Amino acid sequence: MNFWMSAVVFGIVLGCCVPASAEEGFLQVPGGRIWYRAVGGGPGTPLLVLHGGPGFPHDYLEGLAALGDQRRVVFYDQLGCGRSDRPEDPSLWTLERFVEELAAVRAALRLDQVHLLGQSWGTMLAVEYMLTKRPTGVQSLVLSGPCLSARRWEADQAAWLARMPARVQEGARSRDFEGPAFQEAVQAYYREHVCRLAPWPESLERSMAGLGAPVYLQMWGPSEFVVTGSLRDFERVERLPEIATPTLFTCGESDEAPPSTTAFYHQRMPGSEVAVLPDASHEHHLEQPERYLGLVRDFLQRAERK
Repeated sequence: MNFWMSAVVFGIVLGCCVPASAEEGFLQVPGGRIWYRAVGGGPGTPLLVLHGGPGFPHDYLEGLAALGDQRRVVFYDQLGCGRSDRPEDPSLWTLERFVEELAAVRAALRLDQVHLLGQSWGTMLAVEYMLTKRPTGVQSLVLSGPCLSARRWEADQAAWLARMPARVQEGARSRDFEGPAFQEAVQAYYREHVCRLAPWPESLERSMAGLGAPVYLQMWGPSEFVVTGSLRDFERVERLPEIATPTLFTCGESDEAPPSTTAFYHQRMPGSEVAVLPDASHEHHLEQPERYLGLVRDFLQRAERK
């Protein structure tokens, strides 16, 4: 049995053994097995959620399950993090393989018609999937806290850091990434621009605990504001006009992907929409959950009517 057929059969077997309103299990993808969970139901087109990182598992996005009153909502932990397999093979941590993984998940779960919601690194994955696979059946994209230009991302982080106390700036310049000065700067920066809630929600802490550090380090780097990994050359702004799928961009007022950059992407994708959530940062879906869910719910319904 070839890979694609075995993945589909594996998904069907799992699906028949659990209630339709909540199913979970493992799917074979290139390089190993990934864990998934599908919740909810209803007449709406299913929503497939692409988490951040790379290597930052889905837990912090589980509030999106509230959309399951109208549609199936599918979460999965990408290979190398969370509940999924963690093979010790650095050759697996590539953008191209994660695109193939996304295609395998769609095939296995028979998501012929689907909405894609990507957050942070998940926006890079969604856009690369659309550009390289030219998939059919994707009714809309939601791109939250987008990173579609690594150069612009680095510049934005430098601009945010320049507004922070001198001690934080000094620590961020350290190249002793395990040292206390750098780690203190990371924590101060994250509290301001990743998630401003205190304490952090339990779901976000679970994602931190489930982090696939080798994936993050190889593909991104030692922190959000130091980009040394394979994604440092990711630049897709010039190709955004190729995507005609209805798209909603969202960001927080103090997001790592600031309103100016998010608007910059929006302006280059004809027909897209943009929403900025006040008093929020990169995890604006956690900081402003009712507002965020309302925006996404309305957008998905309008995309389906089109």
